[in-house]
Amino acid sequence: MPTVLPKRYDLSVVGGGIFGLSIAYEALQQGMSVVVLEADKVGAGASGGLLGALMPHMPARWNPKKEFQFQALSSLEAHAHKLEAETGLTTGYKRCGRILPLTTQDKLDHHIERAEEALDRWQPQSTGFSYEVEPAGSRSDWLCADAAPFGIVYETLAARISPRAYLGALATYVRDHGLLLEGTIFDGYDEASGLLHLSTNRQQLAADRLVLASGPACFKQIEVLTGEMIGRGEKGQALLLEGAGLENHPAIYCDGLYVVPHDDGTIAVGSTSDRDFTTSAVDPERTHELIRRATAFCPALKGRELLTVWAGIRPRCNKRDALVGQLPNSSRVFAATGGFKISFGIAHLIAKCLVADLMGQESEISLPPSYVPGHHFSESGKDHAR
Repeated sequence: MPTVLPKRYDLSVVGGGIFGLSIAYEALQQGMSVVVLEADKVGAGASGGLLGALMPHMPARWNPKKEFQFQALSSLEAHAHKLEAETGLTTGYKRCGRILPLTTQDKLDHHIERAEEALDRWQPQSTGFSYEVEPAGSRSDWLCADAAPFGIVYETLAARISPRAYLGALATYVRDHGLLLEGTIFDGYDEASGLLHLSTNRQQLAADRLVLASGPACFKQIEVLTGEMIGRGEKGQALLLEGAGLENHPAIYCDGLYVVPHDDGTIAVGSTSDRDFTTSAVDPERTHELIRRATAFCPALKGRELLTVWAGIRPRCNKRDALVGQLPNSSRVFAATGGFKISFGIAHLIAKCLVADLMGQESEISLPPSYVPGHHFSESGKDHAR
């Protein structure tokens, strides 16, 4: 009998979260054949959350990482609208703006300086993105005046997106133009042959290149290849409240929490961040804490119905910033993980940079030096991979 050759793809992506699906989408856009391997279902991990806050770094002490995020947030609107046109699905994107309360004179002085720097960094005359300090009592119909005794910052670069709707649109595009296998556990990859080892799928599949983008699970997969554990998981929890009539308000960041109105008449509140945890399940006490803290500075939320609660484990690299690129001493294996709280805002630009690298091309925008593998691995890790 003739030998049955495995179905071969240009690229296999492990992980059906925001990084994995964004990379698959961009690779398909560039004409590559793509298979996505998801152990559970799309959005089963940290990407399936509720918040959707797309919030910029402050316009102070500017550096390549802040510039990269600025370019990502600036271009995400066009990316979201293009995806919506291609799939007929909404992403829930809106440039909603953000309120930051000023609680001390020092913070007021500091943000006045930031507002000046934003004139240079954000270029409001050409971009329309403003960063302004407003007096005490401003927008007190939304943020309690008592929470901002020295005024507020109101900036218009901030936006929001529906995490689940955005993932759904990306997944639809990938299903229509590539192969998306949910419930498929990735066990390994033979670089020499390109064969993918899958414990829950009988298909024989191979890929010329592999991208590990499986959230916190990615760190163990990377450790097998490099001998280094370069990241960890941190638990987050968020919730949705009924928010009819509040859709057009800006997001608020106060007391370490975001309040984010969405177009579907819901309000997302979150999220917590716990380095030490024993389970990924929802903690009811945390839920009560989130509601108590949010309603203290946003009284319009009082009495609103609790619709749903989410908890999950987000990937965070030990050196804080995301890891994107080819793993040490590997010719075919790449990784994209560790976006932590800003993944949804930067994923489409991460994907453009990584796919350009996969295709041996120069990206129009370079990754920040703190994102590349050389920043995350020691020499011993690189030697282990040899």
